Amino acid sequence: MEFLLVTPQVRPGVALIQLNRPKELNALNGQLVEEIRDALLLLDNDDAVRVVVITGSERAFAAGADIRQMAGKSAIDMFTDSRFATLEQIRRFRKPLIGAVSGFALGGGCELAMTCDMLVASETAQFGQPEIRLGTMPGAGGTQRLVRAVGKVRAMEMVLTGEPISAHEAHRLGLVNRVVPVGQYLEEAYRLAASIAAMSPVAARLAKESVNRAFETHLDEGLHFERKNFYLTFASEDQKEGMAAFLEKRKPEFKGR
Repeated sequence: MEFLLVTPQVRPGVALIQLNRPKELNALNGQLVEEIRDALLLLDNDDAVRVVVITGSERAFAAGADIRQMAGKSAIDMFTDSRFATLEQIRRFRKPLIGAVSGFALGGGCELAMTCDMLVASETAQFGQPEIRLGTMPGAGGTQRLVRAVGKVRAMEMVLTGEPISAHEAHRLGLVNRVVPVGQYLEEAYRLAASIAAMSPVAARLAKESVNRAFETHLDEGLHFERKNFYLTFASEDQKEGMAAFLEKRKPEFKGR
């Protein structure tokens, strides 16, 4: 892949995807978005991978969409562009996905970060939707996921002024899980990923589905979905192993079956 570096086993059970367009601050052009999608599809089908960490560089996770690709396009050009369908495929990645964010996560970069299940940020991270300053607005989830993460009034201010928020404010508002010094953000993401990779992969996928469903439906339907997934875990070998290990006071050995 031209714009990605992929390490399938950066830690046991943990894969790393690193955006690699340094001159453009990892701006998201069509090819980069497709490469992220393709890498996730491969890792989704790799049984040795249980969790994926996606990151950029210390200077920028992703500084936004590639404006040079978009500036001259018409409404029909954008309507027929496949990048939004590709981003939807990224969102549907089944395994836990952790974003390790440092520096700029703006526009499409912020939207990509918000497709992750968890976020670890360095103290230099900035999250924002500055599209209003270019005469447009977020189009890849920025007006929807941001509201769910930080609330309506704060999201409205960010979207209508284009002003970013700091890593510490993002943590206070619930957009990121934790903030660490810049030299530690990737290792902290690995630690979080390793703790999840030690769990049952079957249970982790079902639990991820259930948590995500809470954002997409009303409570009664969400509870019904959760209960069905809970029942389904009892068809797995991992559930039998996990409960047997608890009763036998030993560490479980989950196989993902």
